Amino acid sequence: MKTILRNATVFTRKGFEKMDIAISGDRLLVPFDVSDIVQSDDVVFDFNHKYILPGFVDVHVHFREPGFSYKETIGTGSKAAAHGGFTTVFTMPNLNPPPCDYASLKQQLDIIEKDAVIKVVPFGAITENQKGRGMLSKMDEMADHVAGFSDDGVGVQADFTMEDAMVKVASLGKIISAHCEDESLNTIPYTGTTSASESVQAARDIELSAKTGCKYHICHVSAKETLDAVRKGKARGIDVTCETGPHYIAFNTDTIKHEGNFRMNPPIKSPEDQKAILEAIVDGTIDMIATDHAPHSLEEKSRGFDKSSFGVVGLETSFGVSYTELVKKNVISFERLVELMSVNPRKRFGLPGGYIENGEVADICVVDTETTWKVNPEEFLTKGRSTPFEGITLTGKVIATFVDGKLVYQDEKEI
Repeated sequence: MKTILRNATVFTRKGFEKMDIAISGDRLLVPFDVSDIVQSDDVVFDFNHKYILPGFVDVHVHFREPGFSYKETIGTGSKAAAHGGFTTVFTMPNLNPPPCDYASLKQQLDIIEKDAVIKVVPFGAITENQKGRGMLSKMDEMADHVAGFSDDGVGVQADFTMEDAMVKVASLGKIISAHCEDESLNTIPYTGTTSASESVQAARDIELSAKTGCKYHICHVSAKETLDAVRKGKARGIDVTCETGPHYIAFNTDTIKHEGNFRMNPPIKSPEDQKAILEAIVDGTIDMIATDHAPHSLEEKSRGFDKSSFGVVGLETSFGVSYTELVKKNVISFERLVELMSVNPRKRFGLPGGYIENGEVADICVVDTETTWKVNPEEFLTKGRSTPFEGITLTGKVIATFVDGKLVYQDEKEI
């Protein structure tokens, strides 16, 4: 049995090409000659005027399990990811228990094996109990099972702790993905990471990366000064990359609403910061888009702007927001967006794929760039409902997602 995808525009190493492709087992047949014998049990989709892309990769999500399944589960989170066109995601370690050794990590791995509909890869914690201070976690035990190491949610506070962590992570051939937040520079309580708090710690870590040789990635960049530090580090040949999120692309402090749907950490910053983010996407300083998908309960997000929990959901709106804000507004090309959402995260974290090629694993998504749709959180598959994009009309929609050749999401209205 084959799945035959006809008349689509396909993302290859040459760019976009119109062709027929097929899936046999978990592999792609590219191109596929439709004059070949079509078996009676073959499934045929006509994707005329649609695009077939390498499945998106989100290197920064929170699936809340184990420990906080009232907010999200690996099952609901992975279904939301499939809805958004993601075939691989990396989960952050702020769990209960946090993955600080193999025994605690295995609790998450067992749930992933049982419930995930896409590829879910955990981060291990940098420090014991994922506190950003104190002893290091048992990285040796976890290295073969994790995407890298992070204490996301908190920054690693002491210079010597981060240096020790980088030495260890470099020896294991892994990467540190850092939430940059110097707590001593958060001058306004309860509002989240300030520009100085983010950028000063990022600059420190870039220097430590140069010293130790550790691969270093910065989470959810929101501040102009952080981008300046990254740009200078890259110019010196330091092995540093960074991500930003759709909400930092789309909003600034002049355009947000003061309600729980706009409360995240780091917070959305000034128009100047937003401009710097767009410029960094264009010039390559920003390597990838990641959602920081962070679901909470309705009660936790209904306490107003100042008291709601930090975090918003983003997997199911990421492509639509990014396409609308970046491609439709002629900030970047569609090809560059695919690099940001699929090619670059794969390259950085050592994943295969990134292009639709013969023999490649069939982790793909199909998008319609002509459809417009209004964001309605009640239609989400995540448990979370808090999004700053509620009620906004977007252009660009995921209509199908395949993982290992299996159809894991289908928009029945569009197909």
